[in-house]
Parts: sequence; C-alpha cells; structure tokens
Amino acid sequence: MNRIDRVTGFALGPYQSAVIRIGFSATWLLFLLREFPHRHELYGPDGPWSWDMAQQLIAGNGAFTALMWSDGRAWFEIVYAAAVVTAALLMLGWRTRTMSVLFMIGVLSLQNRSIFMGDGGDNVIHLMSIYLVLTRCGQVWSLDARRAARAREEGGAGRPDRVGPLLWWLAGLGLSAITFMGVVSGGWLVAFWGLWAVQGLWWAVNRRDPYGEPRVLFDVIANLAHNGALFVIMAEACLIYATAGWYKIQGNRWQDGTAVYYPLHLDYFSPWPALGDLLASHGLMIMLVSYGTVVVQVAFPFTLFNRRVKNVLLVAMMCEHAVIAVLLGLPFFSLAMIAADAVFLPTSFLKRLGGWVARARGGLFSRTARARAVPGPRAAESPEQAHVGFTP
Repeated sequence: MNRIDRVTGFALGPYQSAVIRIGFSATWLLFLLREFPHRHELYGPDGPWSWDMAQQLIAGNGAFTALMWSDGRAWFEIVYAAAVVTAALLMLGWRTRTMSVLFMIGVLSLQNRSIFMGDGGDNVIHLMSIYLVLTRCGQVWSLDARRAARAREEGGAGRPDRVGPLLWWLAGLGLSAITFMGVVSGGWLVAFWGLWAVQGLWWAVNRRDPYGEPRVLFDVIANLAHNGALFVIMAEACLIYATAGWYKIQGNRWQDGTAVYYPLHLDYFSPWPALGDLLASHGLMIMLVSYGTVVVQVAFPFTLFNRRVKNVLLVAMMCEHAVIAVLLGLPFFSLAMIAADAVFLPTSFLKRLGGWVARARGGLFSRTARARAVPGPRAAESPEQAHVGFTP
C-alpha cells in the first residue's frame, strides 16, 4: 500500500525530470540557433526534400507538422521562430505545461518536414518531446517553481494569475482555427483538444476548491501520468543502449576491435583530423574503446539493480558521449544522449549540483551588484550579506 501511495501521491524524480527538461530543450535550442543560417536548406523551401514530396509522405504516414499548413516562406519563419522561443521558455521553466506542448509541436513540425535531415540525436529529441508533455517537469529549477514558492510565502494572497488563463484562451482560439481549416488529422485534434480541456478543468478546480476532492483526484491522475512517462523515458534510454550494444556485437569490425578506427578517417566525422589520427595510431587504444563501448552499452540496463555500478557506467557513458562530441563532431547527438542519461542521476548529486549552481549564481550576482553600487574600493561584505538565494 505504501508503494501505491507513493506512486499516486507524489510526482517522483522531480530533479531528474527537471534536468531532462533543461537538457532536451537546451539541446534543441542550441541546434536551432546553430543551424539558423541554414534553416531554409534543412527544413524550409530551399531544402532538397521539397514541400510537395513532404506532403505526399505525410499524407501516407499521418505525421504531424505545422509546416504543411502553408508553403509560404513567412509561415516557415514564424514556425521556426516559435520553436526557438518555446524551447527557451521550456528550458527556463516558464508555464511548463503549455510550453511542453508547444515545444513538442515545434520539434515535430520541423523534424517531420524533412525526416531525412536528422540523426540518432534528433530521434531521441523527437520521442522525448512527446514524453515531456506528460511529466510535471517544472517542480524544481523553474520559474514556475519560483512563482509557486512566492505564492506559498504570501499565503495565497498574491495577485490572481492572468497569464495562465490568457494562454489557455489563445490556445483554444488557435485550436478552433486549425479545426475549421481542416489541416490536422483527427487523432492529433483529439489529443490537442484533450490537453486543452484538461488544462481548463485543472484551472477551474484549483480556483474553486484547491484542497477539495476533485483537486486531489486531479493530482493523483497527474502523478500517475508523470511517473508513467518518467518510467517510459528510462525504459527508452535502456532500449537505446541495449539495441545499440547487441547490434554492435553482431558486426565483424566490433568483434575484432577495429570499429572505432574507421569513422576517425571519414572526412564527415573528422573536425579535428590531427586528433583523430593520433588516436587511430594507437591500436591498443582503438581495441579498448571498441570493446569498452560494447560492454558498457550491453551491461548498462542490467546495472540498474546495483546503484554503485550503475553510477560508474553512467559516468563512463557520459564521458564517452563527450568524446564523441569532440572527436566525431556530433555535439547535439551527444548532448541529447547525455540529457537522456541524466534521468538516472542520483537525487543527492542533483541537489548538490543545484547548490553549486546557486552559489556560483549568487556570487556572480553579488559581485555584479557591488561593482555597480560601489565606484571605489570598499570592504567586502560578509558571506551572508553577499549571498543571493536560489529558489529551486
């Protein structure tokens, strides 16, 4: 019974869900900013995958993309800009329930427009953007959490929330428009209208009786959805590593320990040729990295039953992705996989990480404030006076 109460009464892994929210939204945001000069070739009207070809494909598979609503250049710029803004706002944790849906729409709209432009990292972001919609990923390390903390401090006597109802009203207006236009398939319309209706009911119940039975029931449903989505994210990460490891075992180059040698000599994967040549010149290192990659990927799902071994392999995989980002020139793939790995990080470590960030942020802000307020030399304040608090 205690386990059932825990699953239904709490949204588990608040720090883990926050770090994957920040990780995936930051990865997508950096990718969009990095590819901004090439956006028309990747997803826009100048790409090799033309609008007519994309329309034919989507008509067959029923994928969702807002870029198929119009082939105009102005519409493409609006969708791209909206994807950038929503990724930034989700990373900051501003109105996470709304931003998570808009973030998913942005990811699906761009990626489904040109499905052959992505890699494994894009596939991970594609899936995780859907799962994040079901999570309560703004409990900590977000502007939503800070706003909720201020409301608790004021005893609920603060100003009424006007931004939330306005966003809900604008979302309903947009859904009405695309419904009458007939540009979205029935399944996606049901999903979007369902999310919109649930959010409206949540706001109405919370406004009428924030401590009554209907609100308790809504919390139970939200906690179940969050915990289920978090479990799926963890299972997805394990499935990625397990399938990658077992497929590698079947390859001859992985069996003889030379697989890592070949991508180091491809121009596409050689941003630092001298560094790649240095590693490729050491046969023993190539063999150890090849075998080590297979062992870590195959073993990781089984190490979840042992916390210490899991943490060791987790550090090894994150370091491996960091090396891949540098040696093979795949930073966004590596960032996406590191963000997926972060769901397994221990809560104690994440709390310490939040404390380090808070102290660094407080020290930076206090030094900036002193530099602006004091034109000349002055005695330093005490640590208590210089510290700026951080509300997770």
